[in-house]
Formats: sequence, structure tokens, C-alpha cells
Amino acid sequence: MMRLAKWVIAVWASSFVAGCMVGPNYHRPAVQTPTSYRDLSENPQLQAQAASYADLPWWQVFQDPRLQGLIRTALQQNYDLQLATERINAARAELAITRSSLFPQVGGNANFGGGKTYNPQETYNFLLLTVDAAFQLDLFGKLRRETEAARAQLLATEDAQRTVILTLVSDVASDYFALLALDLQLQITHETVATQQDSVKLTNFRLDHGVATKLDVLQAQQVLDTANATIPDLERLIGQEEDAISILLGDYPHGVRRGLPLVQQPLPPEVPPGLPSSLIERRPDIREAEENLIAANAEIGVAKAQFFPQISLTGSGGGAFGRSSEFTNLMGSQLGIWSYGAQLTQPIFTGGALRGNLHLAESQHQQALIAYRQTIQQAFGDVSDALIGYEKLHEVRVRQEATVADLQESVHLSILRYTGGTTTYLEVLDGQRSLFDAELTLAQARGSEYQSLVQLYKALGGGWQQ
Repeated sequence: MMRLAKWVIAVWASSFVAGCMVGPNYHRPAVQTPTSYRDLSENPQLQAQAASYADLPWWQVFQDPRLQGLIRTALQQNYDLQLATERINAARAELAITRSSLFPQVGGNANFGGGKTYNPQETYNFLLLTVDAAFQLDLFGKLRRETEAARAQLLATEDAQRTVILTLVSDVASDYFALLALDLQLQITHETVATQQDSVKLTNFRLDHGVATKLDVLQAQQVLDTANATIPDLERLIGQEEDAISILLGDYPHGVRRGLPLVQQPLPPEVPPGLPSSLIERRPDIREAEENLIAANAEIGVAKAQFFPQISLTGSGGGAFGRSSEFTNLMGSQLGIWSYGAQLTQPIFTGGALRGNLHLAESQHQQALIAYRQTIQQAFGDVSDALIGYEKLHEVRVRQEATVADLQESVHLSILRYTGGTTTYLEVLDGQRSLFDAELTLAQARGSEYQSLVQLYKALGGGWQQ
């Protein structure tokens, strides 16, 4: 038995030393990436910064304690993330199954029996113990290539989980800022309603004293009605946004507690994108695409190894133990047994199946290569879109603030002119309508600016850090 075990171990070790692996070894393909992000060439100092905004963990980017709590809850309870985690467990098990083929497979057997003979009368018992071993020589690297592919698939599922985390963090933050923007719009609408109620009362008072007309009262009521009609629609959007956040949290729809209002949320003084070359290492979807490419490359080696002989070694050893009552109950016997063998399998004619399998593996590798390059291209497109969006939406918000300030002054002056009798209430009405619309637009612009910051952070590959 010891000799058999040593022989199997020696053959197993020698197969790794002497065996080769057919098929191409993986080398990262050359991909021509931009040296700078679009529309930032005018600021070379910003381009030269190695540090990226995405290097910050999400809890430093999103500083609202309520938002941080929502993100932590989502990372614990979200079902998409739970599924991604289970896929990692499954891929780890697949790797263990595939890798087991590299080692000898050993099993034990035991058989016990007994009986009695009648001429002459004799009782007997016997016990047969054997250990069987089988080992497939991996001379051409088929099993090692399969293990290489399984390991790459495991790493790909881990990167896929990081992509889910990145997406989940950005979705929660984006929906939270959208909710705060709706809250701000609702607040503006309630303030407008209160202001217009006072205007209607004042106009009615002036009508009673013969200073205003019935038309002035109706025109004042129109602005109040418009604001009142806006409230239910905003409340609907708020409720639906809360439901969306609840689902991301892995919970049933419920209300969402807020932290700082939108106007008090901090904005970073700058958002350096970092070096374009670092994007490939930071984005988990690019890393996932590369691991899929590594797996597809290894599958070519598996397909090529099918053309070569497959050699398996077998061995068995054990003993048979018996006892007979022919002479004495105390008398027994034992017998050692062992055997060994080898099996060689060589495909001769398969009707083109092996060659078709190789072409399939090569095509799948080419598809993985195209997907890898496409993912990189899309990543740079995401960053470019996010940089442009954040820059331009910031400009929109600043200019809209100036518009609101001008309209506030215009409404104030038109009210003075109306009370002084130098203009009609129509001028006041137009100014109030424009101011109400501008304030709502400003609230939307604030929300869009924060959401564009979230999208930039996500596009740069930030948010999956734990």
C-alpha cells in the first residue's frame, strides 16, 4: 500500500514538471486610450493630477449622515447585492470542483461475507478491504487550463459584485438628492401659496375700498390656484421617489427620513478626474471584462488539448482476511492484493467536433476581447458625459440663481408700482408667475447638479470601496 501511494504521488508530481500546456498564455491586449479627458484640455494642471475624486470612499463623498445610513442599509439588505454575493460562492465552488481534477482520486471499499458448507460442515467469514486510486495525467495542460478559466470566472464574479455595489451606492445617493429636490420644490410651492393667499386677501380688501377691480382679484386667484394644483403632483413624485429608495434598501415601500436640506448639502471645491490610464484599474466593470477575457483565453487551451491523448493511471491495493472452522475457530488467514493499470484515449475521427469546438472557443475569445475594448470605450464615454454634465449643470444652477434674484426684485418693484397706482395688477401677476416657475426651475437645477456629481463619481469608478 505504501509503495502504491508513493508511486501515485511521484507520477502526479512528475506530470506537473514534465507536462506542458497547449494554447496561448494570456497577455493583456494593447488598448489605445485617450491621454486626456474631453473638454479638459484647457486645464492641463487638472489633467496632471494623479489623485482622483473616485479614490475617496463613498462615506467621505456623501457626508449627510442620513444618506450614509441609507447606503449602509442598502449594502446590507439589497437583493441584487445578495444575488451577486451568492454568485461568488457558486463560482468559488465551481473552482474547487474543477481544481479537484488535478489531484488523484482515491476511494476505499470494504466487503464482508460469511457462510457454511455441508460437506464437510464448515463455517467461514471473510473481509475484503481495498483502496482504489485514479489519476489523469495532465501532460497537455487541459485540466490546468480549465482551472485557470474557473479561477478567472471567480474573479469576474467578484468584480461583478463590486459593480453592483458601485451602482447601488450611486442609485441611493442619486434618488436621495432627487427626493431633496422635490422637497425643495414643495417647500417653494407652499411658500408661494401662503404669499398668494395674502395677495388675494389684499386685493379683495382693495376691491372693497374701490381701489382694485374684480379682474385684479381673479388674476391674483389664478396664481394661487396654479400653486395649489402643483402640490398634489409634487407629493405624488415624492411618494414614488421614497418607494424607489425603499426598494433599493431591500424593504417594502415606506417613508424616508431626511437629513440636511438640499441647499445645505456640501459640494466639493473641485472634482479631479485623475489620470485616464488609472480608469482601467479603478472601474470594476472593466476588470470584470478582462477576467472574462482571461477565461476565454484559457478555454482555447482546453479545446486544443482535446486533440491530444488523454492518459489515466489506476491503482488498487488492499487485503482479504478470512477465518474457517475446519480445524479450529482460532485459525485464520490473510492475503494481500494489489493491481495497477493505465488507459490511453486518442480521438481518431470525431466528424469535425473537436475542430468546431476549437473554433467556438476562438470565437468566444474574440467576443470577449471586443467586449473588453467596448467596455473601456464606454467607460471613457461615461466619464466624458459626467464631466460635461457636472460642469454645465453647475453653470445652469448659478445662472438660474441670478434669474431668481432678478425676478424677486422685479416682483417687488411691480408691487410697489401697483400699490402706487402706476401699473395694473397684470404686471404683478406676470412677475409672480415667472418667479414661481423660476424658483421651481432653480430647485430642479440644484438637484440635477448633485445628481451629476453622483454620476461623475460613479463614472470614475468610485463607490465600491467597503
